[in-house]
Amino acid sequence: MASALVWLRGDLRMADNPALDHACNEHDDVVPVFAWHARDGDAWALGTASRWWLSHSLRALDKSLRKAGNALVLLRGCAVTELPALAQKAGAKAVYWNRVYEPAAMAQEREVEAALQAAGVATRAFNASLLHEPWHSGKKDGEPYLVFTPFWRALMTRGEPEEPLPAPEIVPWKRERTPLLKVEDLDIEPSLPADAHLAEEWKPGEAGAQQALARFLEVCAAYAVDRERPDVTGTSRLSPHLRFGEIGPRQVWHALRNHMERKVSAERGCDALLRQIVWREFGYHLLHHHPNLPDQCLRPEFARFPWKREERLLHAWQQGRTGYPIVDAAMRELAASGWMHNRSRMLAASFLVKHLLQPWQDGARWFWDRLVDADLANNTLGWQWVSGCGADAAPYFRIFNPVLQGRKFDPDGAYVRRWLPELRNVPAACIHEPWKAPAAVLSAAGVRLGEHYPEPIVAHDSARRAALAAYATISRP
Repeated sequence: MASALVWLRGDLRMADNPALDHACNEHDDVVPVFAWHARDGDAWALGTASRWWLSHSLRALDKSLRKAGNALVLLRGCAVTELPALAQKAGAKAVYWNRVYEPAAMAQEREVEAALQAAGVATRAFNASLLHEPWHSGKKDGEPYLVFTPFWRALMTRGEPEEPLPAPEIVPWKRERTPLLKVEDLDIEPSLPADAHLAEEWKPGEAGAQQALARFLEVCAAYAVDRERPDVTGTSRLSPHLRFGEIGPRQVWHALRNHMERKVSAERGCDALLRQIVWREFGYHLLHHHPNLPDQCLRPEFARFPWKREERLLHAWQQGRTGYPIVDAAMRELAASGWMHNRSRMLAASFLVKHLLQPWQDGARWFWDRLVDADLANNTLGWQWVSGCGADAAPYFRIFNPVLQGRKFDPDGAYVRRWLPELRNVPAACIHEPWKAPAAVLSAAGVRLGEHYPEPIVAHDSARRAALAAYATISRP
């Protein structure tokens, strides 16, 4: 059997990796390879937090491959030229990979396939990152779904996804190789902002993904309720591991199903997370059928929406200095941890587009740069949903009151106090609306508004009226 390359992309794991599994079964010399190209000038090239995660995930994968008798080969440059050159050098007769479904990645895959086939190298591609191929998940008439619930029902009628594949014990390595590049040679890892402490929050890699899944299974009975509360640890925190393919959706799906069979009390929580896995699938379904979604509204009338782009307002939101504690806590959580609770994402995004009337694309790009789980399909889906311009979107006229939302989902103010230490001594009755707190209460808490913490940059009632007036300009027949 001849040598083969395994081109690793959004599948940085050993288990349930079809490309790696097939290569190991069909060849006696396997070259696992990752090609890094900075894609300068690309608006959706990996952001700061994602680059940090990727560099650590590659180190973890190399460690796993070495335990299996192999090592990760790193290439610096465009895969279209680097992979055919490596295939020739290694005497490889085939290249295997798992598909990545972002538009730019699919275009790159077509170019790589053509270049390899022109060089006489066979290619084989597999699905490792979705439950089903996005081009197989439309309606019977071939049209895409635009509402989630019918999409969910249709997917559930397709039965269980395939069982995940085990990790190969040995990844065969027969030929001598020149000295390998190290991850640091690729210059992937960025300089993080001073307030980012990602290494304290996360463990990138396949082992970290399995630990996150195990932790979730211990508390999943409460997930359906706790997932709405940013003040408790109630979510799976699997999203960055899924984003980089350190765990696959089939693995999560079957782990949840098996856990439900063993523990009836976990059924509601497991079902709720399964629904989130399918929501992720829905994002890729939409992106496949509408590849311009990261920049353009699905609902065309929103192209006329009178956004009021203002750098001062965007900057205040980015820095967590809006004067609304639940929004600012969310943005400070993002800055420090590279992550944000789902409820917090919804509130922060809604505030930007509806209270401040800033374009949703500006918020999406900020999240893209700062989130460790920045995923093009789901980042786009979330922002368009909140903005009212996407599939199955929240009505634009539904405008969250950040004070009421804070009281409902962070009733004791624990979330705000964690991320806004300047408000840690403000009592719960005032913490979500400090500008209305009696002067004596603020003085006792050591808070001077406008100095330690800002006054609100907009008033909720007037911002709501302005948002509704803006929406009315595009909603008239």
